[in-house]
Amino acid sequence: MKEIKVRFEADQNIDYIDIKIRAKEYDEQVQLLIDSLSKRGNDTIAVNDLSGAVVMLPVKEIILLSVDGKLVNIITKKEKYSVRCSLQHLEESLDSRRFMRISRYEIVNLAKVERYDFTLSGTLRLELSGGIETWASRRCIPQIRKQLMINRGGAGNEE
Repeated sequence: MKEIKVRFEADQNIDYIDIKIRAKEYDEQVQLLIDSLSKRGNDTIAVNDLSGAVVMLPVKEIILLSVDGKLVNIITKKEKYSVRCSLQHLEESLDSRRFMRISRYEIVNLAKVERYDFTLSGTLRLELSGGIETWASRRCIPQIRKQLMINRGGAGNEE
């Protein structure tokens, strides 16, 4: 196994992460590294834990993303994390079949919706894993209803 050296270079001209792998030759170790980085980009997200340390959080653990001032709080069953970016940026990087914006300030992991109620007044209350309760914006309800029905195989738990 060859030694791997990692370095960071800031570039104010880009708004994405650009990774370049340099090696003497293309071999199995290089391919494994490429595969690992490619998979990581889709399955994890870099966040700060409560101590400020950067953690690679598996996307499947996310229950709710919620705007709090200039930060976005990412709620899991075990902990709350924060990132300094826009909710829209995070929304674009998440799988739209698994995550849905329910209001201007929140995105939920549809797999973490345990119960939902459409009230007579036309609002939508969502109960999420971990005892989290939230409400959807009226303008988002038609799309949420459609996606919840698709995810539940056409049989929702509307009341």
